[in-house]
Order: sequence, then structure tokens, then C-alpha cells
Amino acid sequence: MPKVDWRGLGRAFVFFWFFSAVCHALLLIAGATGFFPIRQGFIFSLLWLLPLLLFPRQAKPIAAIVGVVLWACSLVNLCYFIVYRQEFTQSVLFIVFESNPAEASEYLGQYFVWWMIPAALVYSAVAVWLWRGIRPLEMKPAVRWVMLALIGSALLLPPAIKVGRKYNFNPEALLNAYANRMEPAVPWQFVIGYSRYQDQLSQMQSLLSQNERIPPIANLVDSHAGEPRTLVLVIGESTNSKHMSLYGYPRNTTPKLDAMRDQLLIFNQAFASRPYTIEALQQILTFADQENPDLYLTKPSLMNIMKQAGYKTYWITNQQTLTQRNTMLTSFSQQMDEQVYLNHSRSQNSYQFDGNVLEPFKRVLNDGAERRFIVVHLLGAHMRYEYRYPPEFNVFKNRTNLPDWVTEAQASMINEYDNAILYNDYVMSRLIAELASAGGKSMMTYFSDHGEDVFDWPKHDFIGRNEGSPTPPMYTVPFFLWYSDQWKAAEKPRLNGYLNRTYQLSNFIHTWADLTGLHFEGFDSSKSVVNKAFKERPILVGNPANPQGLIDLRTKLGKAVKE
Repeated sequence: MPKVDWRGLGRAFVFFWFFSAVCHALLLIAGATGFFPIRQGFIFSLLWLLPLLLFPRQAKPIAAIVGVVLWACSLVNLCYFIVYRQEFTQSVLFIVFESNPAEASEYLGQYFVWWMIPAALVYSAVAVWLWRGIRPLEMKPAVRWVMLALIGSALLLPPAIKVGRKYNFNPEALLNAYANRMEPAVPWQFVIGYSRYQDQLSQMQSLLSQNERIPPIANLVDSHAGEPRTLVLVIGESTNSKHMSLYGYPRNTTPKLDAMRDQLLIFNQAFASRPYTIEALQQILTFADQENPDLYLTKPSLMNIMKQAGYKTYWITNQQTLTQRNTMLTSFSQQMDEQVYLNHSRSQNSYQFDGNVLEPFKRVLNDGAERRFIVVHLLGAHMRYEYRYPPEFNVFKNRTNLPDWVTEAQASMINEYDNAILYNDYVMSRLIAELASAGGKSMMTYFSDHGEDVFDWPKHDFIGRNEGSPTPPMYTVPFFLWYSDQWKAAEKPRLNGYLNRTYQLSNFIHTWADLTGLHFEGFDSSKSVVNKAFKERPILVGNPANPQGLIDLRTKLGKAVKE
């Protein structure tokens, strides 16, 4: 009698792993995810060997029972991939469960293509064939217990050690670590996904209930009331204007926007207030700012105001939908009339191209509404940069027009970032073209939520963002306007004299009011960069929870700001 039936164990493991491996392999090949999910699927497929080791002579019926569950869950994953080329996650649950019945039916109505049936049959046949190879396991009891201990250690110890070092074995952090590692494996993406969906939904509903209790903005006056018009707000991501040729960067990273420079009103000194998406938009889209960070809790948001002004409102996003980090962002989108969620990925470290927004944007432009307010939220140049552009935009590959101090490793990452900027240029040009072709009076505003330091700041040793050690590239952002010919003919916007004003986007709601002809109680003309009464203010950066830690980017880092 062998001490360990390695062949039998191997056959059983391959059977269990099959259900996690196929879909993740397809996602990896399609470029929709990284290697982490397939690795975790491999590791946590070991879990199903435990009941076989406890009851070795019943290995085949136990595998059959477990296999049916894994087969059913994985088949949903497979079919979803066939249709959408994405992973089935908690975001999908949110879209289906929180849509009205008609929207959910429309969404699920796409959940069928004819070749799904033969694919499912082949998939099922392979699963049955693998199961037929499973046999009772023969090994000594002592060996079985050693195997149980080894597998248990492989599953439990790595997350525990990591959390222990970083969080001193915090129970919540430990559970979250196990959930993150288990979630890619069948069937845990459904169990954990549903649990997280419920948790995040509860948080979001609390935020929305809070928003609903805020009274409408007082004394709202629309100087263009009843006039057909389309207002588009495009929010970029992690885009440093100093990496755009539109702003003087020596590499040709924005050729399409450069070609339409005479159609754009480009603000040259725009800065974010926070280097993180949620915190930045919490101010940009509300009355909150660095000195009054909680005003979003008591005053209407930009989304509320636009609905109150009689616009039909839309939110099209390529950001993650319902995650622990993005719940606040999704609550903003839920304040709109209609939402289009395009990114169902569990992790930002997956291929997700902003070109996805073009089709729904075109569809919204053709929906027949006379007064539209459309927010388009891009992934822009979010880390990891290599996941933000398709292969044909892999243009920057060498050291051309890079400083001498750039190392080879740094050059590679700068190239990836610049390629992401290049693709963003393409997406923005397409959005403008679609808006122009729709006709009528329309305006598009574009800015990035925050910037990104890509080895730009002396000592040239940092990439990303860190509010505790702020540098100008983390806050320096593009900000420009485009108007349709019909709008320019009717309203003749003359803003050239305002383009070099130093401006922080935390005051954007006042600028937007001026641009769109809205006035209301609380409007401050001195905070609108397009108003002659505008007053330049300190560019306050840092965490407003610690007011003593706020600094003026102009004075502390003034030299670089002017460069």
C-alpha cells in the first residue's frame, strides 16, 4: 500500500481546479485580468481535498456532490465571460439587483449567444471525464493527517503571517485578507461577492438617504431655462497635465487634442485638492472644500442641482462599480436619472479601456431628451498604466525626449504612463467628435480628478501619489472646455483672459454655475475661475481632517508650480 496516493490526489485536485481555472485562464488570455485570480483559484482548490482526505473511501461521491456545486457556479462565470468578456463579480450583482425589472431584463437579455450551448456542453463533458478518473484514496491514517495539516497550513498561514506583520493580527483585516484570497475561486466569488455587495449596498443606501434629506438649493435661477442643450462633464483619472503635449510636454502624447487646440479653452494653472479620487470628487462635485470638508453632508451636490434645474441626468463610468473603496463614488452616480456601469472588475489591476464609454455616450446623445447633463468618468491613466491602453497605442518604447537622469526601469514606467495619456487623447477626441456630430448647443468640460507623480519631482524617485509627502505633479491637472458652433454663435464665450488664473478644482461647482447660467443661494462669484470677480486663493493640499497639516502648494513648492 503506498504511503500517499499521489496519482489519486492529483486527479481529484485537477478536477476541482478545473472549475476555477478555465474561466480565469480565458480572462487572462483576453487581457481582462492579471495572474492573481488564477493563482488563488489554484491554491484554494486545495480546500476540496480536505473532505476527501477525511473520508478517503468516499472520494468519488464526495467529489460528485462538490463538483455539481462548482460546475453550476463556474458555468455562470463561463457564460458571463462569453457575453461580456468580464468576470462575474459583486458589481454585476449590484447592476442586476438594483436595476428596475425592465433594466435588469434588458441586461440579462444579452446573457445569451447561440454558441454558449455547445461551449457549456463541451465544458460539462470535460468535467464529467475528469470526475470519472477519481478513485478512493488509499493511504495510512498518519499520512492523511499530515496531508490535512500541510494543506490547512498552505491555506491559512500566508494571509495570517502577512496580516500579523502589517496589522498585528487585527481580526477584521485577517478576515478581509482571507476573503480577498478566496474570492477568485469557485464558488467563493458568489458567497463573498454577495456578502460584500450587501455590505456596500447598505453603506451606499445610508449615503443616499442622507443626500435625500438635504433640502433643494434655494433661489435657483436658470438663465437658459427650457432651452435645449447638452452639458457634458468628463472626469479623467490620475492625469498629470505636464505629461500632455497640449500643455507643453516634449513628447507628442496628445496629438488629436493638439490638432483641435483652437477649439479648446485650456486652463493652464489648474490643481486638484486631494490626490485620491473619492476625496477629490467629494469636493469637486459638492460645496465642500479643504477648509469645509463636510459641506457635502448638508448642501446639495452638483448632481442634485442639475436635476433641480430640469436636466435629464446620466452617469457613464468606466471606474469600478461597487467596491469597498468606490461606494461613495457609486452613491454620486445613483443621484442621477440613469447610470451606465462598464467596469465589473474586482481589481483595478485589469485591462479596462476607456473606449468602452463611447458606445453608451453615443446612445445617450440619441435618446431624445432636450436638456441633458452627462457625466463620463474615465479610468484615464490609473495605475497600472500598462492596463489602460490597447496594443496599438504602445507607441512610446524608448528614451526619446526623456531626461538623462531617467533610469531604464523608470523609462519603462514613464513610457507606459505616456501611452495611457496618448490613449486618453484618442478617447477625448472621440467624445468631442460624437458631441459635435449630435448638433445643437452643447458644452464639454474636462478635468482630471488628480495628478500623478511619475518620477517628475526632484529626487525623481517616486511614482504615484502620497498626501503625506505632496509634490506638484500629484495635483497638477488638465482642465479645458469645448463648445459647439451653435453654442459659440449664441453665447460667444470670451474666456481667454482667464486661462492663466491659478485655480483649485474644489471650487468647481461655482465655476460650473457660471458656465451653465445657473445662480443660486451659496453661489460665490469669487470662486468661479470664469468670473471677472474671481479671486486667487491658496492652493491648499493635505488632509483636511488635520487642518494644521494643510499647506499652500504655491508657497511651499512655488518654484515647481511655475515651471
